Amino acid sequence: MTEVDRKETFKISGMSCAACAARIEKGLNKLEGVKKASVNFAMEKATVEFEDSVINSSKISEAVKKLGYEAVKEDDGYKTKIELKITGMSCAACSARIEKRLNKFEGVKASVNLATQRASIEYDSSKIKSADLIKAVEALGYNAEKVENVSQDREKEEREKEIKKLKWEFIASAVLSSPLLLAMVFMLVNIDIPFLHNEYFQLIIATPVQFIIGFRFYKNAYHALRAKSANMDVLVAMGTSAAYFFSIYNAFFVEHMEGMMMKELYFEASSVIITLVLLGKYLEAVAKGKTSEAIKKLMGLQAKTARVIRNGIEQDIPVEDVEVGDIVVVRPGEKIPVDGKIIEGSSAVDESMLTGESLPVEKKEGDLVIGATINKYGTFKFEATKVGKDMALSQIIKMVEEAQGSKAPIQKIADQVSGIFVPSVMGIALLTFLIWYFAVGNFTSAIVSAVSVLVIACPCALGLATPTAIMVGTGKGAENGILIKGGEYLEMAYKLNAVVLDKTGTITKGQPEVTDIISLGGLTQSEILKISAISEKPSEHPLGAAIYEKGKAELGNLPDPDKFEAIPGRGIMAITEGKTIYIGTRKLMAEKGIELANSESVIVNLEDEGKTAMLVSVDDRIEGIIAVADTVKENSKSAIEDLQRMGIEVYMITGDNKRTANAIAKQVGISNVLAEVLPENKAEEVERLKKQGKVVGMVGDGINDAPALATADIGMAIGTGTDVAIEAADITLMRGDLRSIPMAIKLSRRTMRKIKQNLFWAFIYNIVGIPFAAFGMLNPIIAGGAMAFSSVSVVTNSLSLKRYKLAGEK
Repeated sequence: MTEVDRKETFKISGMSCAACAARIEKGLNKLEGVKKASVNFAMEKATVEFEDSVINSSKISEAVKKLGYEAVKEDDGYKTKIELKITGMSCAACSARIEKRLNKFEGVKASVNLATQRASIEYDSSKIKSADLIKAVEALGYNAEKVENVSQDREKEEREKEIKKLKWEFIASAVLSSPLLLAMVFMLVNIDIPFLHNEYFQLIIATPVQFIIGFRFYKNAYHALRAKSANMDVLVAMGTSAAYFFSIYNAFFVEHMEGMMMKELYFEASSVIITLVLLGKYLEAVAKGKTSEAIKKLMGLQAKTARVIRNGIEQDIPVEDVEVGDIVVVRPGEKIPVDGKIIEGSSAVDESMLTGESLPVEKKEGDLVIGATINKYGTFKFEATKVGKDMALSQIIKMVEEAQGSKAPIQKIADQVSGIFVPSVMGIALLTFLIWYFAVGNFTSAIVSAVSVLVIACPCALGLATPTAIMVGTGKGAENGILIKGGEYLEMAYKLNAVVLDKTGTITKGQPEVTDIISLGGLTQSEILKISAISEKPSEHPLGAAIYEKGKAELGNLPDPDKFEAIPGRGIMAITEGKTIYIGTRKLMAEKGIELANSESVIVNLEDEGKTAMLVSVDDRIEGIIAVADTVKENSKSAIEDLQRMGIEVYMITGDNKRTANAIAKQVGISNVLAEVLPENKAEEVERLKKQGKVVGMVGDGINDAPALATADIGMAIGTGTDVAIEAADITLMRGDLRSIPMAIKLSRRTMRKIKQNLFWAFIYNIVGIPFAAFGMLNPIIAGGAMAFSSVSVVTNSLSLKRYKLAGEK
């Protein structure tokens, strides 16, 4: 590569299949100055080599955009992520306005969640600073600060303070409004109680409700209008002000007609509407607090202190002071303070709070332990490996928080409606007034109907419909060891109609054992085991590890081989005691030109029993066969039956040969078997199923599963697996139990049902309520009450998810 050449990597978004990747690659390679471009669909990345003097990275990004996709250079695009805590939002129109404003900045991608009162922002720090984003939010009339600056205690304190304030405002408003409501009831039955119907008395009572207790609506409406926008506060302020000032006009500027028992006053409408809206806000705030209980529960799991050994002395210290490398002592019944590895002792550990698994897990020297789990029986010492924000619990909390703040694609409809909702309602209210006044000629009916339209319209229900259900759904999942990374994955999971299961470590335990050693030459079984165990000693493959463990158990400590080489998908080569050893598949032997002799019938018999047969050659001559079997997890069969009952096709994918694969598949009831698939080809198999029109979920636990997990519509990583697999997955199953898969899909289906119910009622409520109000068929008080309780009903419906028993429903 010459000095003027450059090589850059771009993150590509918008690709739906391999054809997209091929299209982008072809388009980039046609560009003048581009020497070579390759697009990786699974990793969603493009690597481009180009002449810096002819073309630059921005032109490459533009070219990709013209093809219908987004390309962002990895070293400078959306590099920084922040989360802002926003206060002052009253409805979906507020969150839509803030989101719209933030997304106007170049290099900013923002999502604002009304339910969590947070904004998740990705931005290019070379183009804009976080302080500018905060100023932009504050310019709209809201308060914003970085989430890391807001402690959990302070956030809880602020929430409780707001709930308390709303409670007392409601009580004060209710007390003052009661005489006005009573006066309205007496008026309806033509009973005149002079002091209750006295205009001065009503004005004195209604004024503090309107302008002191109801000041929050005027304040928020002012900020919204100053920002050239409108929200629910504008509707409430306009509606109640219209009723209030119309009452003053009737009371003091219109001559009392003879024969009329009482003047037409609507002070009770303005006051009771404010009272009901405050009650709705109060109940909504209480309910919204409950939606994030899962996070609070997870945070409450953390141990407060740890017993560490420093300078040979045991001492109790705050868990925040534990450092990586500290030796920690845990006694029976105590919480394990941080993540680590046991160096002395053994015990059984209750991990149910993180995995949902009720049975304690046996732990011995060398095993990993997770912070916040509970030691049941024995005393042990462990070395701290992860502390603070690196702990598994901290990572889980972070993942759940991010998921709860994310949006599902279905919310786009509500967001689009919310953006134009309030102006549309104001237009309908104006039209209602004009029709009633000019067509019917009734000024009173015109004002009352217009007020009803303004106060019945509820953008809140639309804004809360999706995020509250996602918050409860993801929280429910976390309590049961199912970590869902975001709303989009929760939505996609309910569409799954095909699930691909990796065999080793997913369907099976991934801890195979040697079952047969068969001699085919001049070496004894013991000699075959010895050379094989020495050769496999450096191997990281489960089958190789099983051979080494068998040799170590029977022959004691074994030396290292002189040379070792792993041959992916086929086996290994080693030089041991001066001999060249190959251990692996028929393919490996065929590639090396080694005759299989009389081994075929023996191999077939072993494979028919579900065992993996590995040929052992010494100096290009087959000497024996070692058979290894991986046992099926006890709940695999019932989980697969459950998936099939749900109408989901189940596939098993493995690098094993067809006989072995079919034997395992038969044990668990799988008829769709993808056998002899090399690790690098797993993603291609997933892509092939997607091309058949299937919505595919991939479940795996190994590094070689990561590309397939990323390619699938939904990637599910078994939490007992590797960090790489978990990072590539959309859903992490903390247990190794496959029953978590149907549980996750059922949770997704139930959550989506709640979201659809919420959106249906939010839309229907407004579609039906607004025309009723416009036609003069709703009293403003009833309209205000309906508006207040529509949000509460949506949040309450989402909260009903908490009562759903994941394991119980079929």
